[in-house]
Amino acid sequence: MLNAFFVVWRESLEALLIIGILYAWLKADGDRRGLRTLFVGVAAGVVLALLLGWGILHAQSELTGNALEVFQIVAMTLAAILIVQMVFWMRQHGQKLKVNLETQLASARKAQGQWGVIVVAALAVAREGAETVIFLYGLALGGEVSALVFGAIGGFAVAILTAWGTAKSLAWLPIGRLLRISSFLLLVLASSMLIAASDHLIGMDWLPTLIDPVWDTSALLDDNAGFGRLLHDFAGYRARPALSSLLIWLAYWVLALLPFVAFGRQKRERQASQTA
Repeated sequence: MLNAFFVVWRESLEALLIIGILYAWLKADGDRRGLRTLFVGVAAGVVLALLLGWGILHAQSELTGNALEVFQIVAMTLAAILIVQMVFWMRQHGQKLKVNLETQLASARKAQGQWGVIVVAALAVAREGAETVIFLYGLALGGEVSALVFGAIGGFAVAILTAWGTAKSLAWLPIGRLLRISSFLLLVLASSMLIAASDHLIGMDWLPTLIDPVWDTSALLDDNAGFGRLLHDFAGYRARPALSSLLIWLAYWVLALLPFVAFGRQKRERQASQTA
């Protein structure tokens, strides 16, 4: 449930912030018609995301045996890649999101009128919604659907409260810090999806275990119950990991953290050049 909560909270918050930026720009511009078409675009984006969800479920229902296993492995791996891509994109472009959105909206409205507003809003919302659908599908493959539903509902509700707090500029709501913390948690979640995908590959004998297990910590922290089960679902913890899964996990974190090191170096260089 916790993993679904974080995914839906983060994705819904980004979508709500995007809608809020577009709404504020149109309202400040005095475009009442544009405000109405904005909500049409938001509805269209939601419909596109739901169609993607229907397409995924329909494709799964048509597959059996190894084909279904491959489909699920691809879905979990794709969800993990999209999570990492989303975190990096927000880290690099988050500060310029408002300016970029306003520029896109102005250009689209000038070129295509109200249809331009609909297209920009629909694509912005559909992007977040499509990512949410893929993430939740990847999570559903390794957890209870009922728990995911409750987590998703809770995440959406908290996202609304967070967006409301941001709009009201509440001093106690450090939105930047919240997004940074959630970014790290999402990277942890992506690592869990990759480990789950590697488990499927090992089960199909498509990935050698090399050494199985590398260690056994089930006596200290069992991954089938309690806190160990939470770490199993959310962070990819395995009490008896295979060496190949462990190597995938280590490679993932090396590749995931390298861009953060690069971002930090670039930030320090910019600060040094400004003070020089």
